[in-house]
Amino acid sequence: MFDKVLVANRGEIAVRVMRACDELGIGTVAVYSEADKHAGHVRYADEAYNVGPARAADSYLDQEQIIETAQQADADAIHPGYGFLAENADFARKVEAAEGLTWIGPAGDAMEKLGEKTKARNIMQEADVPIVPGTDPIDDPERVKEFGEENGYPVAIKAEGGGGGRGMKIVHSPDEAEEQLESAKREGEAYFSNDSVYLERYLENPRHIEVQIIADHEGNVRHLGERDCSLQRRHQKVIEEGPSAALSDELREKIGEAARRGVRAADYYNAGTVEFLVEEDPERGPNEELDPDTNFYFLEVNTRIQVEHCVTEEITGIDIVKWQIRVAQDETLSFAQEDVEIEGHAMEFRINAENAAKDFAPAQSGELEVYDPPGGIGVRMDDALRQGDELVTDYDSMIAKLIVYGADRDEAIARGKRALAEFDVEGFPTVIPFHRLMLTDEEFVNSTHTTKYLDETLEKSRIEAAQEKWGTETEPSEADEDEEVVEREFTVEVNGKRFDVDLEEHGAPPINVGDVDTSDGASRPDRPGGGSGGGGGGGGSSAEGQEVTAEMQGTILEVSVDEGDEIGAGDVLCVLEAMKMENDIVAERGGVVNEVAIGEGDSVDMGDLLFVIGSE
Repeated sequence: MFDKVLVANRGEIAVRVMRACDELGIGTVAVYSEADKHAGHVRYADEAYNVGPARAADSYLDQEQIIETAQQADADAIHPGYGFLAENADFARKVEAAEGLTWIGPAGDAMEKLGEKTKARNIMQEADVPIVPGTDPIDDPERVKEFGEENGYPVAIKAEGGGGGRGMKIVHSPDEAEEQLESAKREGEAYFSNDSVYLERYLENPRHIEVQIIADHEGNVRHLGERDCSLQRRHQKVIEEGPSAALSDELREKIGEAARRGVRAADYYNAGTVEFLVEEDPERGPNEELDPDTNFYFLEVNTRIQVEHCVTEEITGIDIVKWQIRVAQDETLSFAQEDVEIEGHAMEFRINAENAAKDFAPAQSGELEVYDPPGGIGVRMDDALRQGDELVTDYDSMIAKLIVYGADRDEAIARGKRALAEFDVEGFPTVIPFHRLMLTDEEFVNSTHTTKYLDETLEKSRIEAAQEKWGTETEPSEADEDEEVVEREFTVEVNGKRFDVDLEEHGAPPINVGDVDTSDGASRPDRPGGGSGGGGGGGGSSAEGQEVTAEMQGTILEVSVDEGDEIGAGDVLCVLEAMKMENDIVAERGGVVNEVAIGEGDSVDMGDLLFVIGSE
């Protein structure tokens, strides 16, 4: 068994992996950025090391730094969690080649074969797994038009390295081909450093079914049942559940065995998820099962643990993360396929710091003033934050995962209602009111929803009403001015390793945080009159003109203007990607572009200067 594992991730998934390590008697090492100095995964680990500034590219995505830290800490292995470097085949190979380190995941070669969508499609087709009609990589808008004429519209343009809807654009007519192709290539380059794209026939209203698999080095492949992830918003999963209420036992077996064939053909081992699109029958009634001969098509393989793996653990009793670790140590799976039993029903709710009534706008900052999660029978919480923690918005908006289990789907829904009603979070908005709405929604309760339901059918007014009914608005708490005991917390780093020091001072004046320099030296200096405001981007006035600043942390996908350009009010200045969404930053007034402070591919933080607009 490994002695020590470094978890190359943050937040709840890092804590989830560390808990599995603890139960196996394995020591844990956390890595953290400057933004995560006081994060929950840092507190939980046996050891913690600073790997760089807040910008992910300079910390959590710094491959050499992660490997050097693992060796410095005398770790035996690296577990990547999900996101960041989890599906990076080059990083997996580097870990495999590093002295004294083991990669807890599939081999780099298998990740590469299944991570690029056209390669994965070819493997699945050879393994007799159904695939959606599609193409090899294309680069010409005319190929999009030809494909549309042959297979019909809409057509999906997909990034080869993509997933979760990122790098995917839908073409509804020949007129859109050139613009959408350019946009898909741009997103592919920004997200995956790969602008290669391919085409597929677009299924209008499918169900999204994914199969959890685990495989060992001996070629044994097991599927652990399916999860239904059809409730999505802009291709991002919102509520996941298992098993699917829409699948008959015969159809379930067909999809599960297809997943096993495809994974075995790729010489794949460790955990992974094979995702499928299942054609929905528009005539299917409440809680009716699809016909066993319903068409299903391979979508993609996620070569890592997934956010929603907890659902499968609840209905199978199999600890997937522990098996990841065991397989990495060349252990053989101890159970046969017929030993896998699916019992009951589970649902997972992603608790994000977002306001669903405002188009799921992410919270920018705030203190977790109240954090009182639910408990009781059938309730599981995967989290890392605790009451009093500051919300870190540099990476994603998820603060916790709530998983509920019941004897059947009705009990799981009832238990979810109870748990969500108990869940108390104050300090910033969350999607808890939205989840409570969905558990009373007829389409969801009857399991007749598809991947398009949230985007095209659910009325926004219902979401707004739920937020008003169940949302919590809080004001920032004020410190007691008469406090006689001051608690001071210091973080000391020695050779990059983190140590916490807590002191109590009686009768001492409180520290004014504004007097303490917490800068890592990498932030942009303040500009006169700078600040954030409303409109397409924050704004302030200076002698140079009107400043446009970033209202959120993200990545610049496109800069639409140059210095000296004349612009009008409402003109698009740049495209900012944040929380997997493209946001147009527009000019609030006309004028001349005096300064362009950013370029394509740049990462920006909230309040960073983007442009200076002078008078016409």
